[in-house]
Amino acid sequence: MRILLVEDDGQIGDGLRMGLRQLGFVVDWLQDGLQARDALSAAPYDAAVLDLGLPGLDGMAILAAWRRQGSDLPVLVLTARDALADRVGGLDAGADDYLAKPFALAEVAARLRALHRRRQGMSQPLLSHGRLTLDPVGRVATLDGAPLELTARELALLELLLCNRGRVLPRERIEEKLYGWGQELESNALEVHVHHLRKKLGAGFIRTLRGIGYTLGEPA
Repeated sequence: MRILLVEDDGQIGDGLRMGLRQLGFVVDWLQDGLQARDALSAAPYDAAVLDLGLPGLDGMAILAAWRRQGSDLPVLVLTARDALADRVGGLDAGADDYLAKPFALAEVAARLRALHRRRQGMSQPLLSHGRLTLDPVGRVATLDGAPLELTARELALLELLLCNRGRVLPRERIEEKLYGWGQELESNALEVHVHHLRKKLGAGFIRTLRGIGYTLGEPA
């Protein structure tokens, strides 16, 4: 999942960015409200974590602007404003979830995963395809019940393909989902990840549509 984090507190923002990355998220962090208002066109985000007290533009104004732009991006409001009126106002303004500070990283991650499942129309936390099962929470993939040794990028690619079963994902979209701002991307990195997954899951598990992209093939 690629997440847009909008938080002006340096300690909180850095902790969230590092913690979520360790849990398998791709995180882009902004600290200015005006930049955040126009940020959704920069990448195909799966969700946003939005603080309310921001320099440049208040979080509620950012949320309103996103909704006026027609964005249905799931938004988790994360703020010190925990009064009932603030929570109700945020949800009525278009937020999908609301979490007051202080918070636990595990809960932020769980709420983001729940928002992502809801957007994808998935009711179950586990993803499966034939004999393969992926647990996005535990970051573990199994084949016939046996754990697979996968790198963080291979896990992220596998999760992306499983969440888009039946769809063809262009190369550019996959790269945008797997790599955040400032993360170096070698020209053949995606092909290497696909090659390694095919070796572990079978040659037909990922189909290449030349000039178009990748999609799930035969179940493992």
